[in-house]
Amino acid sequence: MITTIFWDFDGVLMNSNAVRDKGFEMVLANYPKDQVKQLMNFHQANGGLSRYVKFRYFFEEVRCEKITDEQVQVWADQFSEIMLANLINKDLLIKETLDFVKENYQKYNMHIVSGSDGNELRQISKGVGIDQCFKSIEGSPTPKKQLVANVLNKNNYTPKECVLIGDSINDFEAAHKNKIQFLAYNNKELVLTYPEFKPSNF
Repeated sequence: MITTIFWDFDGVLMNSNAVRDKGFEMVLANYPKDQVKQLMNFHQANGGLSRYVKFRYFFEEVRCEKITDEQVQVWADQFSEIMLANLINKDLLIKETLDFVKENYQKYNMHIVSGSDGNELRQISKGVGIDQCFKSIEGSPTPKKQLVANVLNKNNYTPKECVLIGDSINDFEAAHKNKIQFLAYNNKELVLTYPEFKPSNF
């Protein structure tokens, strides 16, 4: 019996992945395109990882440059400005999952756990009018595996009664690490490997 649902955000509750792709390209527009392309490949293969990890990857792994936490934060803040300007848009919400959330948020404990910045997510969720549907909205810089663990511990949830719905392998890994169920959504490759989320499942 499922009592608690953990939701990823990008690609699951909102069609925001293309906007986030564009955001990285805009922020790093002054760097060589081939280097930015390497970052984009890493970004798209690791949808559940935070921008903090991705900016560090770009500078340390692609450009072989040292970067401090403070410098990473500057890049993350620039990225967030672009996101807030473009993602507070109800037209980007995914109807299937939002209809399910709105119809069932009083039946299940619902939480957002995302690789996107936590403060940014709370502003976006409030801006599009869905924040009241979730008991908490959590994001980076805390890794998703730890976010799930924190919510489980804080609320004394029973893992076998919880499920995480996500669209990336990082979402599956966060669920597996915390011994909760996982349902794939909006990603054909994941759906072929793992059970798929459909409103009729519940």
